[in-house]
Amino acid sequence: MLVVAALLVGSSAAAAAEQPYTVVDGKVDKKTFNGWRRYTESCLRCHGPDGAGSSYGPDLVDSVKHMTQDEFNEVVVNGRTNVNPASTSVMPPFGEVEDVVTYLDDIWAYLKARADGVLGRGRPPRIGD
Repeated sequence: MLVVAALLVGSSAAAAAEQPYTVVDGKVDKKTFNGWRRYTESCLRCHGPDGAGSSYGPDLVDSVKHMTQDEFNEVVVNGRTNVNPASTSVMPPFGEVEDVVTYLDDIWAYLKARADGVLGRGRPPRIGD
């Protein structure tokens, strides 16, 4: 029984250590680069360059620090409305936008790399370039 528990703890720790991106010497893998491309194409107009936020949408780099990928996917696919005494903000659903939902993992990888501080602002160089 102890062996099974140790294996479960070890495997969950290993899974927690795995990142959805690869960054080597400041260069990103194909998936993370594609996430930057898709973010720039579909998310930048509201959430600003590099996920840093704007007057229309919140800072996604900070938001990603406090959510799971499943929570992120839920908001992107189904949208969300936040209402408080000072303001109302609406994130429209992108669940039927093929260029977004097909690449949610890539967009998450890009934003997670930014949130983890391993990727700076601007167009990331690709591994192999």
